[in-house]
Amino acid sequence: MGTANAEKAIAEKQFFSLEDYVQNPPDGMEWVEGYLVEKNGMTLTHGEVQLNLGSLWKIYATTSGQGGKVYTEAPCRTNKQGRRPDVAYLTPELVAKYGKEAVLPVSFPLVAEIASPNDLAEDFFAKAKEYLESGSQEVWLILPENKWIFVITQTQKVWFGAGEVAKTQAVLQGFTVTIDELMA
Repeated sequence: MGTANAEKAIAEKQFFSLEDYVQNPPDGMEWVEGYLVEKNGMTLTHGEVQLNLGSLWKIYATTSGQGGKVYTEAPCRTNKQGRRPDVAYLTPELVAKYGKEAVLPVSFPLVAEIASPNDLAEDFFAKAKEYLESGSQEVWLILPENKWIFVITQTQKVWFGAGEVAKTQAVLQGFTVTIDELMA
């Protein structure tokens, strides 16, 4: 969501405590700076890429023996906000520890955010930084219209484009996908 859109959405909302969000996270909403903000701007392409990546991560987690769970739009807490990443992976250890919570009280180790047409680049990359500062080990920023994926960890930033093979860097070791397959 762009800054102007976020500010408008925030101005139209009432204050909502983080505790309320954690106890009962409203569908399709994130908790940003004390207010509920609707996640919007999804397109058919966004939904297709989200389903493709979630399915591929889940299959790979199972077939590679790494286990864990893959979620879409599942609520979690960062150091600053209540977020709902488009796709997220939770290790088996964290599933055992937090798998029954309504809201994951930490950031997911592996997160993917898929750009919508109304997302501003600055906000999109700021969200990746927020996840990494809150304990995520790897963030995938996916730009379907350009067929680009940025994979960001604490120590590196890797960019993949059409015709290339994207791969995990820190979490769900060994996962690869061709950009064209993911965004077909």
